[in-house]
Amino acid sequence: MDSTGVYDNPGDNATPCGTNASLTSAISPDGAPAPARRYEVPARQGRAVRLAKGQQIRIVNTHGTQVCDTWAFSAANRAEFLSWPHARAWIDRVLPRPGDPLVTNRRRPILTLQEDSSPGVHDTLIAACDLFRYLTLGVEAYHDNCSDNLRMAMMAIGLTVPEVPQPLNLWMNIPVGDDWGIDWRPPVSAPGDHVLLRAEMDCIVVMSACPQDMIPINGENMTPVGVEFVVEA
Repeated sequence: MDSTGVYDNPGDNATPCGTNASLTSAISPDGAPAPARRYEVPARQGRAVRLAKGQQIRIVNTHGTQVCDTWAFSAANRAEFLSWPHARAWIDRVLPRPGDPLVTNRRRPILTLQEDSSPGVHDTLIAACDLFRYLTLGVEAYHDNCSDNLRMAMMAIGLTVPEVPQPLNLWMNIPVGDDWGIDWRPPVSAPGDHVLLRAEMDCIVVMSACPQDMIPINGENMTPVGVEFVVEA
């Protein structure tokens, strides 16, 4: 890829650097789900879903090896969103546990983690992958990425995002060592593991089946696969 000027474009944080099927594959025109219907987030793509306050979304690691970047935005004001710098201060932990509220950049709960059938190893430290991350890894053409998947999934339901917040990287295994260094390891989740999140306000949840295929965060074979979700009353 000719990187001349690549860091100057797009000129805002809402426009994707490239496109994939996330842009044209919304679950419905406005992101409203059919209750109890099981949806797929295909490998390397993103999907957006609207939740009413009190609804729950079950996100399933179908194959057990897939990281799912997950965001939540207030339906009333997309400038308010799940923010991990704020949420970590709220729960006094790096990783959430069942029962923990997940708060916004305006310090009020947007989701609550109701259930986690996995060992509870997720990540709240690492930014969503983007084109610039893949450039640093030696990619010379456009590479699908979670940041663009968020942007396109929102565009697919007629919305834009003001920025790309720090996601909840479900099942991403980034241990912190005694020397405060980090490592990039495969998930420790099993096929069918799930988390259950309850909406504490009307919100839009966006999920990206992470396209990372250059380091083993999506399993030792570094092959992205899909995840599934269902909205429950």
